Amino acid sequence: MLARNRFILLVLVGAVLAIVSLSLQFLNLMPTTPLEKEQVPGGAAGTGLGKSRKRVIPVPHTKAPELDPIAEAYGYCNTPNRTEQAWEGHSPADYTLLSVQVMIRHGDRYPLYSIPKTKRPTIDCTLSPNRKPSHPQLSAFISHMANGDRGHWESTLGSVPRLPNHSACEMGELTQTGVVQHLRNGQLLLQAYKRHSLLRSGWSPRQLWVETTGKSRTLQSGLAFLFGFLPDFDWPKVTVRHQWSTLFCGAACDCPARNRYLEEEQRRQYRLRVGDAQLESTYAEMARALGLPNRQLRAANPIDSLLCHLCHGLPFPCLQTAAGGGGAKACLTMEQFSVIRRQQLDDEADKRQVGLYRKYAVLAMHPYLNRTAARMERAARAKPGTAAAEVALALAAAHDVTVAPLLSALGLEEARFPRFAARVVFELWRSPPAAGGKPPAKGKGKGTPGGEAFVRLLYDGEDVTFHTAFCRAHKRHGPRPLCPLKNFLSYVRRDMLALLNASSYQEACYKRPG
Repeated sequence: MLARNRFILLVLVGAVLAIVSLSLQFLNLMPTTPLEKEQVPGGAAGTGLGKSRKRVIPVPHTKAPELDPIAEAYGYCNTPNRTEQAWEGHSPADYTLLSVQVMIRHGDRYPLYSIPKTKRPTIDCTLSPNRKPSHPQLSAFISHMANGDRGHWESTLGSVPRLPNHSACEMGELTQTGVVQHLRNGQLLLQAYKRHSLLRSGWSPRQLWVETTGKSRTLQSGLAFLFGFLPDFDWPKVTVRHQWSTLFCGAACDCPARNRYLEEEQRRQYRLRVGDAQLESTYAEMARALGLPNRQLRAANPIDSLLCHLCHGLPFPCLQTAAGGGGAKACLTMEQFSVIRRQQLDDEADKRQVGLYRKYAVLAMHPYLNRTAARMERAARAKPGTAAAEVALALAAAHDVTVAPLLSALGLEEARFPRFAARVVFELWRSPPAAGGKPPAKGKGKGTPGGEAFVRLLYDGEDVTFHTAFCRAHKRHGPRPLCPLKNFLSYVRRDMLALLNASSYQEACYKRPG
């Protein structure tokens, strides 16, 4: 009997431990932000958009999970074969969306460099709805671009091709994958803002602002995004403006201090690279395999081409070592790729710690952020019924060297490096009028009729507002769950320049080092 009781006791203890173990597993796996789900074949006409539109305020984070270099690289590819559920368009009940400003990085592109003595990756840069990855709107997008001469093009943009069009991709050319990425981005934000009527039917040309650099990959990415967001948009209403600088600094690009910080940052990068013994050994190994001088291989920036092979599922390049092509091949390997990517991740961590890049980023992106703040302030002060005179949607089609300093300037230093087709979204909201028709408290909502103005910031669909330098200290669980616009305005016009001990952009730019 005693043995039987012991047996029953052991069984009960085992059951309790199993339940506790399962509970802990579920607690550890519980998501705090939306998850990407695998696309279900035949679902929702292949749009790949999440359907849940609950009005909730998510708990944001900006630091990506610890990833190995290969997994991180696949995330950078941003292959459009998974659904995405994003937090754009969410707000407390009865808040009104006033405007949205978006900066995108261009989509997937062909490499900017080629590795000597290897075959370039074979990729077709023409567009075909029958080739994967595709999109339900791709055929309509191709047809719509044929009417682009009815739009308005600033500077030399009218001569830039509106579609990628080479059967063998040219250097830096946008691929079909890149077009599909931004059709999905635009369509996703269309679903997010549909109930908010951001651009109502009959919208005014003044409500849309589109700007891009002169590269075909940014222009084409912007057009794909715009078509996803405004299918079959009216070309005569669209003006595409040219930004000569990748920093979108307009007429305020002259800044000697910014250039000095960039030079110092580049020296830091160089010192870190040459001090990495494993990286040096890997480059030497790669150079020997290809029969190249080490310096020539480095100048070819092999990681750029290797990323293209990885993102498109192509084998890494090889060199035919025997005459006649019948001998063994010396190939670059995934292990070598992993070492280079690991060093790039180390560089990101060192960059944050040293702080030079942050100073560069503040000066690099101040002109763009200042224009963003001015648009928000005008939209917040507009009286009801006059909204058609203000920009409702501003789109900037840019590069990684634009998005990365923007994130840093906003204090999002832990954010992952911009992947292909990354997006940063600024939302401007207005709260409902105070109860009983009372005006807002003194100093709150000044100049914003009908309620107080608030801002949200999202990066690749994730709400990162309360990780920004301008709203990190705001109590999001208090009576005002969004970040006041005045916080953003004060940060752009005063606080971000305090990092450089300056009170104005001009002073910061022309201040003598010392």
